[in-house]
Formats: sequence, structure tokens, C-alpha cells
Amino acid sequence: MTVPVGRVLKRREALTLLGLTSVAVLVGRKAGSAAVRALPQCVARPQQTEGPYFVDERLNRSDIRSDPATSVVKAGELLDLTINVSRVGDGACTPLVGAQVDVWHCDAVGVYSDVIDPGFNTVGQRFLRGYQITDESGRAQFMTVYPGWYPGRTVHIHFKIRTDPAAARGFEFVSQLYFDDALTDRVHSAAPYAAKGQRTLRNSGDRIFRSGGQQLLLPVVESRQPYAATFGIGLQIA
Repeated sequence: MTVPVGRVLKRREALTLLGLTSVAVLVGRKAGSAAVRALPQCVARPQQTEGPYFVDERLNRSDIRSDPATSVVKAGELLDLTINVSRVGDGACTPLVGAQVDVWHCDAVGVYSDVIDPGFNTVGQRFLRGYQITDESGRAQFMTVYPGWYPGRTVHIHFKIRTDPAAARGFEFVSQLYFDDALTDRVHSAAPYAAKGQRTLRNSGDRIFRSGGQQLLLPVVESRQPYAATFGIGLQIA
């Protein structure tokens, strides 16, 4: 079965990839089988633009909140972000082990680290950037803060998945993660976000979000502190 990147697998397709029969599905509904629970990781997600602010800092760390040079931690609502990466193909959906997952985003007032922008110069600082290598379950986990906003974009997090960062032609997948507007409104109503003022763009008004953003919304668990979100993605790798 060939499934293009950027399309959500239909349930029938995902079950076929997992090699499940209808009987297994019925059993899974009763017993909560591991195979059925794994379905979200088999979803093919849309690729989106890398944007201007990716810097290959080579920071292997799970907690990306601080600037390594000063140990100053960025303020904001804590977000425990887990990205589960799977390989889709050959009739199966299996964890992608040993892939590098980079995450980067702006701080509570819309500033990125280690870049020159018309509104700021943060060259030499490396807050809110880092990567993790997926474990035997295809999992990469990060502790970060809920992002702020800046003009022209809705609230988002960038991520990049590479199977061999040192190779000129290694597999690479780049996209962005988004948040429910109502949740962002609540988070941004308090410090330190409120100092920035009311954001000027919501998801529906963001041209990049409109290109598949609904499939890239983070399912944030709001009852937890810190906030927690687990995002599953299935990749077709030649």
C-alpha cells in the first residue's frame, strides 16, 4: 500500500498496515489491544515550511528551556511534549528508532534564539532549541514552554525529523505543530504572555496553518501541570 506523506490514513488503511483483521479490531475494542492503541502513530501528517529560524545547534537535550551559555530558563507555562515517530510501509507500522527529532520555537513574547530579526538580535543565545534521538518505541520527549506569538503567524512549534543528519541525502521531514485557539487564549491571558498584548492572528487566518494545520493540532492534556501533549506521526521512508 502506497500512502503519500501529508494525508491522514483512513482507519481501514491503518488497520491494513498493521495487519489487523476485523476480528482483532473487535477484540481490541473490548480488551484495549496494543495494536489498536498504536493507530494514531500511523497517521501521515502534512509537511510544512521550515521557516527562516532553523539553526542546527546540535543541542542533544530533552529540556530545551534554557540558554546553555547562561543557564537562564525561559519563563512560561510548562509543556511536556512527546513525539512518537513510526515508519509506515511494507504492510506494517513500526517504531522509527534512532531518528533525530529537532524542536524549536519562539519564547513567550515571540522571540527566537540565535537569529537576527528586524525586531531583535539574539545571536549566540540558544534557548528553546534542541533535539532528541528516538528510542526503541520511536519516542522523543521534550520539556519546553507554551509558545508566544508574533505578527503574521499563529502560535506554533517547528519540528524536523532526520534519519541521518550527517548525510547530504538522508531522509528529512519538516513540519509545524499548532494549538487550539481557546487554549492559547487562556494561556496568553496571564504573565509572561500578557505583556505582549493580544495576538493579531488566529489559526484560521494563518496561511501556513490553512495548508494542513488541522492535522497538526496538538492534543494537549489541560488537566495536567505541566501541560502535556503526545503527537504521533507515520513516515514513509524509501
